[in-house]
This record gives sequence, C-alpha cells and structure tokens, in this order.
Amino acid sequence: MSVEHTREFHFTPQDFQRICKLIYQHAGISLNESKQELVYSRLVRRLRATGIKTFAEYLDCLQHGDKAEWEAFTNSLTTNLTSFFREAHHFPILVEHLRKQDTARPIVLWCSACSTGEEAYSMAIAAVDAFGGFNHRVRIIASDLDTKVLQTARAGCYKLESVVKVMSAQQIEKFFVHGKDVDAGFVQVRPELQKMISFQRVNLLDVVWPIREQLDAIFCRNVMIYFDKETQLAVLKKFAPLLRNDGLLFAGHSESFHHASAWFKLRGHTVYQKAGNR
Repeated sequence: MSVEHTREFHFTPQDFQRICKLIYQHAGISLNESKQELVYSRLVRRLRATGIKTFAEYLDCLQHGDKAEWEAFTNSLTTNLTSFFREAHHFPILVEHLRKQDTARPIVLWCSACSTGEEAYSMAIAAVDAFGGFNHRVRIIASDLDTKVLQTARAGCYKLESVVKVMSAQQIEKFFVHGKDVDAGFVQVRPELQKMISFQRVNLLDVVWPIREQLDAIFCRNVMIYFDKETQLAVLKKFAPLLRNDGLLFAGHSESFHHASAWFKLRGHTVYQKAGNR
C-alpha cells in the first residue's frame, strides 16, 4: 500500500512545493524533498485543529492572510532542538571574551535563535561566572521566530534531569530553585538570572530587526543550516554592523561561513569575528 493511501489527508507534490515556497519566503527555511513526511506529520495537526479538509484549502487560507494561522504554520515547521551548554566549547570562550570588556559600560549579547531558552540561560550563567555575580550590567537579548518556544523560555521551568546532565549540584543550587509537590522533578530559573534576559520574537528574514544596541557577541547556532547560501549571506551582512569591532559570532558545529569572508573571519572552532572594518 502506498504512503498516500495510508494518509488521513490527501497531500500532493504540488502541496509540498507550495509549502516549501511559503516557508522559504516567510522564514528563510529551505526544505528538500526528503522532508515531505516530516512536513505532512507536522501540518496535518493544523488541518485537524482548523477543521479544514484539504492541504490546498489550508494553504489558500494562509495566502489570504490569516495572521494567527501564519504563526501556527511557522511554529509547526521550525525545529527547536536545544539543551543547556550545548556545544560546550563555546562557553569558556565567551567567559574569556567577557572578561576583556570594559566593565564601565553595559555589555549586551544576542541569542538570536533561543528556542526554549536553555541557550540564553547558559549564556547568562557564563556571564555570572565571568564577573563573579549577578550584579554586573550584562543584558542578553534572546529571540526566536517560534512564539510557543518563547513562552517556555520566559517561564524558565525545566526538567531536573536535563540540568543535572551538564551542571554540578553547586551550580544547580546557585541558578535554580527545585520544584515541590506537583512540580517535583522540575527546576525554576532563579529571578536574578531571568532578569538578565529579555525575550522577544524576531524573524531573521525581517527587513528591520528591533536590535539597536552594539553587541559584544551574537549566538546564532544551528540556524543557518536551514537557510540557503544567499539567505545566510543576507543575515550575516546584517549581523556585522551590530557587533562591536572585537565582537564574536558563535555558529553551530556544522556551519561554515567561508562564503561571507568579506564580513567575517574564522577565529576558532565555529567562532567568528568581524573582517576588516565591517
């Protein structure tokens, strides 16, 4: 029996191509043919939720400007794999970089694809370690395209098992509060750490970003792999003027920006700095 005959909803190659075009135009995400089943499984939930009977009708509704459904569509197709201190080699580099900065001014970092928040909180913990306390003027802008994961990030509540894998008991005591009763098995990020971070929705494909500050570092890890080279370059060109001259750009383990050598040069393993006077 073919895959098509086992599906609850009719899903044609034309439907898939329309979806690819829409998510690319809206979020820069480039999907290949191997993602058809993944796309179907994620969007079929939206058809059930809306009561729409075909993918063609659903996509027509999107293209007629249903703003709320656009958000749900985008949330469905974004990937949000993350964890505390993921790609751990970056955080000692961040600590060293922060200690070199002028402590008389505010220090601003941008976590540009924060997902459910673990990366942004890891950056905040690194900043506390760098300066020995919560009181230093470090501010982290944490953004994502997906509004649902931002809700989780703002709440700052995580399963204890995800924290104990990468942090000592002393770190957990310093940065988290253990849940009780119905919240047993969870930890809550301490308010002192949460105050260092502001969460907001940002689409990296937007013409204008709501980021005005000069940044000491940008984390944009495991995001560019979903963009084609042209989209990557467009985003990197916009990153460069936001960074201070000695600012750092942290990329994901499988990402390489050799095609943007006019704007960034490799400093270390998946860590870049601005090229020339960009």
